[in-house]
Amino acid sequence: MPGYDVIVAGLGGMGSAAVHHLAARGHRVLGLERFGPGHDRGASHGGSRITRQSYFEGAEYVPLLLRAYELYDRLAADSGRDVITLTGGVMVGRPESRTVSGALASARQWGLEHEMLDAAELRRRFPTMAPTPDEVALYEAKAGFVRPERTVLAQLDLATKHGADLRFHEPMESWEPAAGGGVRVRTASGEYTAGQLVITPGPWAPRLLADLGVRFRIERQVQHWFRPRGDLDAFLPDRHPIYIWEPAEGSQMYGFPAIDGPDGGAKIAFFRRGTETTPEALDTSVHPAEIDEMARGAGRILPDLPGEWLRGEPCMYSTTPDEHFVISRHPAHEAVTVACGFSGHGFKFVPVVGEILADLATTGTTAHPIDLFHPQLRLPAAENRRKTVVEAE
Repeated sequence: MPGYDVIVAGLGGMGSAAVHHLAARGHRVLGLERFGPGHDRGASHGGSRITRQSYFEGAEYVPLLLRAYELYDRLAADSGRDVITLTGGVMVGRPESRTVSGALASARQWGLEHEMLDAAELRRRFPTMAPTPDEVALYEAKAGFVRPERTVLAQLDLATKHGADLRFHEPMESWEPAAGGGVRVRTASGEYTAGQLVITPGPWAPRLLADLGVRFRIERQVQHWFRPRGDLDAFLPDRHPIYIWEPAEGSQMYGFPAIDGPDGGAKIAFFRRGTETTPEALDTSVHPAEIDEMARGAGRILPDLPGEWLRGEPCMYSTTPDEHFVISRHPAHEAVTVACGFSGHGFKFVPVVGEILADLATTGTTAHPIDLFHPQLRLPAAENRRKTVVEAE
């Protein structure tokens, strides 16, 4: 008999969710992680991630989001940790922008509660914001933020309580099919066998999943925190929403209210505007030119925000060419399930992806709609984006 029912390699957001769901179902689970619990060396850190349902990336994601919201609430109740907060959120840009048109298409298709605000109404509701006259916003009351570090630790704690064997500072180095079925996994400390292997590699996807046929890109992205000039109260979570803003003349930006009090500042970053890197080559410094560029961008949409730069924190996005996730059984290995390419918009899905991975590893299928995420069933990026615009018209 194999030593474990399932081995999960990588215990960031998705891997910690997988070990939680698997252990809660009574399976013998081994989790392997190259760093410590809740580390800041991948893409599951930075204090906050946006969550929203009116999804401009594609209406196909909405059923998964509705389930993720349920599971976040359950995780908060079961763990006693504050992992999700709803502040409301706005998707801002010209009406034809992907940010606005895609969000509106998803809201209409799934009957999600939303409001459309013109520039004057957006300024009236949220005086910190400075839209141009031709910009509009989709407002969603159920948008907000999740806490990545707390989410990971909550899932790891619950997995341990349900009997999972978690090994930190022990990454998977290699794996191979085992004689008689299942897999054999090697680490620097030894070998383990299991009936199934789940690989959730984050930015290590290009190395560990090179045989998938997906061209992963690892990007260095910088998150910035500024102390607003003037009245901080206007940026507090009960008055200020999360936002994704697509200016006509520049890159998308996203940001948060001041969720950690006066000394925490308000977080803002460019959306998908990083430089290619590898985990080993990641530049962890934040440079003056990057701060200046972010301050100019922030000042364009929220003039009071870039008062004083407090800090910055690089992280790594792992993305696919069409920006959709990869979640599937490995096309060449029925004992292996893979989940990767989430960065840029993935953390809000963490608990439902854990549920899906537990399904795939134990039954080979799932009731959740995941055909979009199979590496061999993917639409080209241009076709996906064209489809989003057509649905919004």
